[in-house]
Amino acid sequence: LQEHAQRRYWKGHYFRELPDAAIAALLAHDPTVAAGLQAYGGAIADVPDDATAFSHRSTAFEYVCAVRWMEPFADDVRMATARRSAAALAPFASGVYVNALSDDGAAGVHRAYPPAKLARLTALKDAVDPDNVFHLNHNIAPGRAEAR
Repeated sequence: LQEHAQRRYWKGHYFRELPDAAIAALLAHDPTVAAGLQAYGGAIADVPDDATAFSHRSTAFEYVCAVRWMEPFADDVRMATARRSAAALAPFASGVYVNALSDDGAAGVHRAYPPAKLARLTALKDAVDPDNVFHLNHNIAPGRAEAR
């Protein structure tokens, strides 16, 4: 059997509004990058923001740009292409969906969760995974400094 070799990378943002400059940046993105814009609201906004781990319920739109390729030697070039597309829209962003973080690390986690929610999730992590066994994700680290 041949190994699955498709490589993927994506970046994302939430927007409370889309001013003309944001729309212009969206339309000017690199054509080799797939971009999607999803309208939020409705049932998502009906649930109080502090009721679940899902954040930014009052956002108006979610943007995700993605690239796919096969050859490992193209990693840096393809990932940089997606980063540029997302960076053009960053000035208009109000947050990000945690699954669209890619390689943003702790800074991305802080964009995905408002401070009060991140504090609650950190307390939960302290209670159920104080040794940070489940860390191969967009990690919310335990509050203890000695955790991985």
